[in-house]
Amino acid sequence: MATPTSNGAKENARLLDYQELCQQAHRVVDFIADYYKHIEDYPVLSPVEPGYLRRQLPETFPTSPESIEKILIDVNNSIIPGLTHWQSPNFFAYFQINASTAGFLGDMLCGGFNVVGLNWVSSPAATELETIVMDWMAQMLKLPPAFMFPTNNASQGGGGVLHGSTCEAIICTLVAARDKVLSKVGFHNITKLVVYSSDQTHSSLEKGARIVGINPQNFRSLPTSAPTGYTLQPLALQAAMADDIAKGLIPFYLCATIGTTGVGAVDPLEDLGLVAKRYGVWLHVDAAYAGSACICPEFRHHLDGVEHASSVSMNPHKWFLTNMDCCCLWIKDTTAFVSALSSNPEYLRNSASECKKVIDYKDWQISLSRRFRSIKLWLVIRAYGMDKLKEHIRSDVMLAMIFERLVMADERFEVAAPRKFAMVCFRLLANGEHDQSMLNRRLLEAVNSTGKLYITHTVAAGAYILRFAIGATLTEERHVRAAWTVIQEQAHLLLTQPSCSTVSHGRRHSKRLDPFLFVCHNWHYWCWRCGSAGSARICPDFRHHLDGVEHASSISINLHKWFLTNMDGCCHWIKDTTAFVSALSTNPEYLRNSATECKKVIGYKDWKIALSRRF
Repeated sequence: MATPTSNGAKENARLLDYQELCQQAHRVVDFIADYYKHIEDYPVLSPVEPGYLRRQLPETFPTSPESIEKILIDVNNSIIPGLTHWQSPNFFAYFQINASTAGFLGDMLCGGFNVVGLNWVSSPAATELETIVMDWMAQMLKLPPAFMFPTNNASQGGGGVLHGSTCEAIICTLVAARDKVLSKVGFHNITKLVVYSSDQTHSSLEKGARIVGINPQNFRSLPTSAPTGYTLQPLALQAAMADDIAKGLIPFYLCATIGTTGVGAVDPLEDLGLVAKRYGVWLHVDAAYAGSACICPEFRHHLDGVEHASSVSMNPHKWFLTNMDCCCLWIKDTTAFVSALSSNPEYLRNSASECKKVIDYKDWQISLSRRFRSIKLWLVIRAYGMDKLKEHIRSDVMLAMIFERLVMADERFEVAAPRKFAMVCFRLLANGEHDQSMLNRRLLEAVNSTGKLYITHTVAAGAYILRFAIGATLTEERHVRAAWTVIQEQAHLLLTQPSCSTVSHGRRHSKRLDPFLFVCHNWHYWCWRCGSAGSARICPDFRHHLDGVEHASSISINLHKWFLTNMDGCCHWIKDTTAFVSALSTNPEYLRNSATECKKVIGYKDWKIALSRRF
């Protein structure tokens, strides 16, 4: 066995030296600042070919240290060309992922302290700041007091928690709702439970229902229509629940949305809430996108009826100037919620937890470990204040109104769905020579292939619709008008050149990647669990502990435990990726694209619980 390394040698390695940290951090900050300075120079949608990065980076890992200067050169030359630039002022796809100076600095503090606030005693400030920030957010949204922490006893009543994404929030509430019902009717009746939503509800609900064991045949995606603004209709919901009860099934969970991903529709909470109350169903309100807008009085009415909900979630990382990742989840009945998610292993027992006067956030989420997200959101709220945050929201809505008027002024186009917030749904009208859906599909491809902007699409009630979502922090009126000019130019080319059947993205498909692939999670699915000790297996002295690993179906190790990698990072390898992806995949229309459909690239959204993911 090799001789153990002395403490002095480890200190000489300068793994966490404050002077070295200061010097290298300055270099990285300067690099990022320069990136933002020139962000408009990059094509918004990356033009690289599948597999480009494997051809540029070494096939094997380095054995000796490399300088930060050399690493940043590779980031500039190899990584940036393969980025789709979500912070570009010309990014109008999906829903924006906001960034701000305060959000960035908050992330630096989160990574710098690198604490794991799994329970109160593990970092009291992390837990207590989170409870304070969640109450602040509830106050800004004017949520009913039932969703806030009670002042006398934080272990009973309502409260809030920060997750990484709405997908996690939905799964946790599904588990709580499931167990609450099954504790009354018997756990053998899980096959009778039914989930309800509209066909515009985010795909994470369907995915989450599968994960928590709901029969896929018991997932009700009720159709919406243009005349009703693509909203979930209370009468249709009531009829569906009554029909299921007549069949001996058990309605238990309803998801209503404030600002659907496809068209930005707002489901009628008041009436849906009354239906949910009548049938004893857990009502979750997904306000991931538009919840941020509800801090403005002119949008708060969209939350009317929220008092009927059992849980509410919204994503500050979408429109609240908070860098990825950050999702607020409020719960009315935290006792039932914690009961469904809690575990109490001996090594985590402590007097503070047992006194029942503190919050242990490990019991409010899927994973055990958790990042110090609250310090990031706290910094954003303090740095900008509610007035500046309102100004940010209203500015984006004003830009959307400008774009909407531009669409309406061009007789070749139409607004395809009511605009509620800062997203405009539109489409190019077809004449007798064109198929409407194909024409707009070709327009989408043509616009994105210019590199000057990036937009995405959806399908609602069978109609192919283009989405123009405004919200990038750097977007100004000039960017909106320039984008519309590009759209008009490409539409003119399509309408005057009908013989062109396809538009190339400039992409070619490379060979299929290795089926035994690597994926990073921020929580763990264990089959062969290496945990913290997995990092030691890179040393020959310890590799024998992995003997027999060839029999495993999956392997995972935590880089953030012993691999000098700040929270959070879990490596997960899978042998049968086909079965793995099949169990976790969703394919909503707004995420469909030619690169994914060619089956030659990896869509990591299908390798994990959450849709969104950090870099």
